[in-house]
Amino acid sequence: MPRTFTVSDSVVVARPPLPVYEEVSNVWQMHRWSPENLGARVRGGQRPAEVGMVFDGRNRRGRSSWTTRCTVLAADPGERFAFRVGAIGLRTPRLRGPIATWEYRFEAVPGGTRVTETWTDDRRRWPDPAARAFDRIATGGTFADFQRRNIATTLRNLKAALEAV
Repeated sequence: MPRTFTVSDSVVVARPPLPVYEEVSNVWQMHRWSPENLGARVRGGQRPAEVGMVFDGRNRRGRSSWTTRCTVLAADPGERFAFRVGAIGLRTPRLRGPIATWEYRFEAVPGGTRVTETWTDDRRRWPDPAARAFDRIATGGTFADFQRRNIATTLRNLKAALEAV
């Protein structure tokens, strides 16, 4: 069975696109809705997202924790926010290489904003057997299935948090 390299899901949030974008692109707040993220530190201090901005995200799954180094690829207010994970490590992201790309799209729809979150597995050079073995150890299954569940949880939490405001 071939690997799934991209998964996504959407939710409608009862708020306009720009404020939803502003919340999602404030990466140091991602911990409010992500099931794994514990927050982020932006190099150069907290500021609105911009292309090329680098941040380190802190994450936890069960008893495991790690840090990723990410670079913002798109920062189009009210429309699109994307970043690439290009390094990972326990406390300091030292192991470099293509890991994943995360993208959020914001579309005005009746009743608010459709937010679409997409995860893309950038480990294209990994042989399928090696990727499957690593995925089983890291997630208990495949990263695609794991991220599908994480995205659903993130979007559900994002909707609840932003509509409670």
